[in-house]
Amino acid sequence: MIVRQFISWIRTAPAGERAEATRALARAWLISDLTEDDRIAAEGALLMLLDDPSPLVRQAMAEVFAYSAEAPATIVQALSADQPAIALPVLEHSPLLIDADLVDIVATGSDEMQCAIARRANLPASVAAAIAEVGSAAAALELIENPYAGLAPFSWDRIVERHGHLAAIRESMLQLEDLPSATRLALVAKLSDTLAQFVVARNWLGADRADRIAGEAKERSTVNIAARAFGDDMQNLITHLRATGQLTAGLILRALLSGNLDLFGAALAELSGLPYGRVSALLNDRGGNGLQALLRRAGLPESTYAAFRVALEASHEVGYVDSGDGAARLHRRMVERVLTHCETDHSAAEPLLVLLRRFATESAREDARMFCEELAAEDAVAVLPYDDDLIAA
Repeated sequence: MIVRQFISWIRTAPAGERAEATRALARAWLISDLTEDDRIAAEGALLMLLDDPSPLVRQAMAEVFAYSAEAPATIVQALSADQPAIALPVLEHSPLLIDADLVDIVATGSDEMQCAIARRANLPASVAAAIAEVGSAAAALELIENPYAGLAPFSWDRIVERHGHLAAIRESMLQLEDLPSATRLALVAKLSDTLAQFVVARNWLGADRADRIAGEAKERSTVNIAARAFGDDMQNLITHLRATGQLTAGLILRALLSGNLDLFGAALAELSGLPYGRVSALLNDRGGNGLQALLRRAGLPESTYAAFRVALEASHEVGYVDSGDGAARLHRRMVERVLTHCETDHSAAEPLLVLLRRFATESAREDARMFCEELAAEDAVAVLPYDDDLIAA
């Protein structure tokens, strides 16, 4: 009887009063002990109110039903397809929307709707994949910052491919501790390409020069990222490098000259098709008889064999590098030793010498920078105020 009176009254009531009455009826549906007849009548009234000309009425319904698993499923479904101001709380919170509903709304809804879905707790990988594939940059950013979203590796890569040129996307992704190394490298590549295009457009550098500098930056970043990759993450990184044509002799030589034997061994295992354990055994053979056969099987240029041999000998002398920075930075003594050998070896190819000279310059500058930083740190300690009372205490 009460519901029937409500239906009669609401036809002429002002919009604000209709909205408050709708809110009360929706709450009664969820928490009141209605009779079966009243519950049927209440649902009919709420369904009728979906056609109310005032969005305030539907918004009041959405705010009540958005968080409840007991809400009428048909009404929640209708509210999720309404205008954004009404649909957003339902899209972000309703447990009644299934994955297929959410994927469909991602494909057809507005940016605001995509963002609301991207903020959902425990967002399934299938919905996250839809946002990565067709979602706006704003929705991708919400997805990245949602700690409860389940993203497959290919979804990360798709976000990089579609939105990696945007600084906000890059910065947000690079802050993630568990971001796959292959994805991190793809972000760095996006940044390098963006910067190269910028300096060329400003006529600061020629296109060839900018591309070479960007390529060198990507190589350094690759070794730096690989220094923190292990297990499956390392293997996925190596697979990505090979698929994108970045697993070159120059990169592999840089890894070895940086003391990153994990990256060096994983790269040779990938290119040669041999198990990593077998490759590691060959690299630890001080006789060096297996190294040349391994390099040949990996398809590396014959002109680089001597450089790899001398670098590996120097690496054995330097020993294991235990820091991420140490396993990413070229070791000056190793580089100079390989360069000296190749300069006296008439069979060394000119491109190899050019590469080694570039490595030598880079390692010398890095050593100089670290030396100056250490001096500055010592000077900073030396000028700290001296407090007799603190020392006495």
